[in-house]
Amino acid sequence: QVQLVESGGGLVQAGGSLRLSCAASGSISSINRMAWYRQTPEEQRDLVASMTSGGSTNYADSVKGRFTITTDSTKNTNYLQMNNLKPEDTAVYYCNFLINVPGVVRSYWGQGTQVTVSS
Repeated sequence: QVQLVESGGGLVQAGGSLRLSCAASGSISSINRMAWYRQTPEEQRDLVASMTSGGSTNYADSVKGRFTITTDSTKNTNYLQMNNLKPEDTAVYYCNFLINVPGVVRSYWGQGTQVTVSS
């Protein structure tokens, strides 16, 4: 069984920084893709950043130049460094991994972590 555990959310003032972590554990052959999404009560869950197993990254326009996605493959852990945070970044952030478990690729979600940016 595969589990994703997130950490690192919290309350920060505008202009501040936070780093989110997402660690995968369980029966993992390899990870095809790691990504972060965010969701507010009024909006759908939107992609923030993603990284493929080959290292290619993709960012939402709203976070380009402020957020950075990195990974520690030895620990099956992904990080989202968020700098120069803005009140509109306030949301619940979810990590999502596409994981090769033996024989099949499956999508797994973290439990979500609240990020609140005050003005």
